[in-house]
Amino acid sequence: MRRALRLTPAAYALFLGLNAAAADTPKDAPAKDVPKSLASAFGNTVKATYPDGRFQRYWFQPDGSWRAIGRRGHSSSGHWTAHGDEVCLKQSKPIPSPMKYCTTFPASARVGSSWPAKDMGGGAITLSVVKGKV
Repeated sequence: MRRALRLTPAAYALFLGLNAAAADTPKDAPAKDVPKSLASAFGNTVKATYPDGRFQRYWFQPDGSWRAIGRRGHSSSGHWTAHGDEVCLKQSKPIPSPMKYCTTFPASARVGSSWPAKDMGGGAITLSVVKGKV
């Protein structure tokens, strides 16, 4: 019993320290309020199709992470943030990127829907939500 009493203040201090650290959320941390449209991406594939027919696939996780297979077959991953109807991706692997790619994820986005967008270089692409992880 005595030992448990000695640990209680230490556990309390640890709890307070964790709460203080949580208050210092980095700017690129995942949004707490996930847009309803992006929720349709979880467990599914977001496909970016280029005019030449090639495509890349993205898989989003609710914890703010994403991974992708590019149109040349190379994998990448990073973290996403959401601001209103806009979703921004920041790559951390294979090479961390100082830039973000942001695009609109419309409120009407569901499995089977698609919409026009721009790639990171400003080229035209079509984004779509495909059922499952394909």
